[in-house]
Amino acid sequence: MDPLAHVATRKGLFVVEGAGADAAIVGEHFVGDNVALTATDPRDGAWYVVLDHGHFGIKLHRSDDAGATWIELGVPEYPEKPEGFVDVDMWGNDRAWALANIWALEPALDRDGALWAGTIPGGLFRSADRGESWELVESLWAEESRPRWGGAGADQPALHSICVDPRDPTWVTIAVSSGGVWRSTDAGATWTSHTRGMVVSYVPPEQAEWPEHQDAHHIEQCPGAPESFWCQHHMGIWRSTDDLASWQQIHAEPVASSFGFVVAVHPTDPDTAWFVPAHSDEKRAPIDGRVVVTRTRDGGRSFDVLTDGLPQRHAYDLVLRHALDISADGDHLAFGSSTGNLWVTDDQGDRWHTVAHHLPPVYSVRYV
Repeated sequence: MDPLAHVATRKGLFVVEGAGADAAIVGEHFVGDNVALTATDPRDGAWYVVLDHGHFGIKLHRSDDAGATWIELGVPEYPEKPEGFVDVDMWGNDRAWALANIWALEPALDRDGALWAGTIPGGLFRSADRGESWELVESLWAEESRPRWGGAGADQPALHSICVDPRDPTWVTIAVSSGGVWRSTDAGATWTSHTRGMVVSYVPPEQAEWPEHQDAHHIEQCPGAPESFWCQHHMGIWRSTDDLASWQQIHAEPVASSFGFVVAVHPTDPDTAWFVPAHSDEKRAPIDGRVVVTRTRDGGRSFDVLTDGLPQRHAYDLVLRHALDISADGDHLAFGSSTGNLWVTDDQGDRWHTVAHHLPPVYSVRYV
């Protein structure tokens, strides 16, 4: 069966079917609306779509018939802030306890119909009824360091990565920009920080290893070797091979930059991962106007720079943290850019094929 992918963009959800040069857009949904994120539940096949209506708020929809019809669902709601509770940003401004966006959406595989949702301003929510209603995971929201989490690019903490462990679905790992990496081994009842080895350079040296300062742009867990995690961090690429006990920095230089927002991990080979680098924090565009994908097959000891089929002149595409994905077979990958380009490969990146040049800015690409 040909792979199917959802491409969430600033002005609609597009469905891509096919592999390699035969991949094409075969469906459109919510055209004109800001589609922030999508997810598919493998248990019942349901499609979920997050819409960001700006002034009119965040909306969540589900389709039980592959997009033929859609049902509007509930969205996470924050409680009232307790009187006298201090929760301010780095500039001293009071933080609102209100949903700004849903930045992660994953099936909670420990119970049928259950879902996890990561949000801005940094809260994790759980639904027990396929998104009809949501409850704040109070144990994480009450974490002592949570008010010190930074705003990163969204000006507020953003919980953007959720990894449900294939060994035990009550083990859940999340990442926050900026708030580090956290794991629960009891379905969210308690949480432990896991940032040992990570460092940052944008705070005083004595604070460089503090968990709350770690801006993990995106993390992925290898399904076939779940003790292995990869992280695209604000300070570069990091890997854990000891079940989050520690992280080791991986240097892609001099072949390419280690700065970026995305990472994809092969589903069965923990040593194989893909990245789409940008120049740096200061220059968020490809180096020398060349779009490249970097791939390691030896755990980060070396990298291939993949360019076949990608623009190598005057291309300034930025790939956002949810805009690269890999299929379950490990051969097909797809990524989209902030300038509306979309590429796919059916040979692990050796050759890329253009699906579209003129889409709206791409926020998320997810294989169904």
